[in-house]
Amino acid sequence: MPHHEQDGSTGHATMRGSMKDCIDACNECRDSCTEMVRHCLELGGKHAGREHIGLLIDCAEICASSSGFMLRESKHHKTVCSACAEVCRACAESCRSIGGDDEVMTHCAEVCERCAESCERMAG
Repeated sequence: MPHHEQDGSTGHATMRGSMKDCIDACNECRDSCTEMVRHCLELGGKHAGREHIGLLIDCAEICASSSGFMLRESKHHKTVCSACAEVCRACAESCRSIGGDDEVMTHCAEVCERCAESCERMAG
């Protein structure tokens, strides 16, 4: 890797660093939401409700899409990142409202919030 990309001394290198951070956040969120589906189905009841499970799946899917758009350096990545941030915020809210004191759900909500923040920065 060229030196300027390591230290972020150019605007393009900084953008690449921010994009890498956002890709990582999206991938972590995708994994967390995917794992959360199983966790919530095992808990049953309100945790396994159609709306909540659907939102977890939506969040995992939009995070995967957002990551792909950035990896390809698509000119549309900002649009997808904006949508990803919105879905991540909704998913975090759902996890917090349904999860109560469940540490696994709290962790998922935190991961979703971090991803939303990163995607909002990327969307500009």
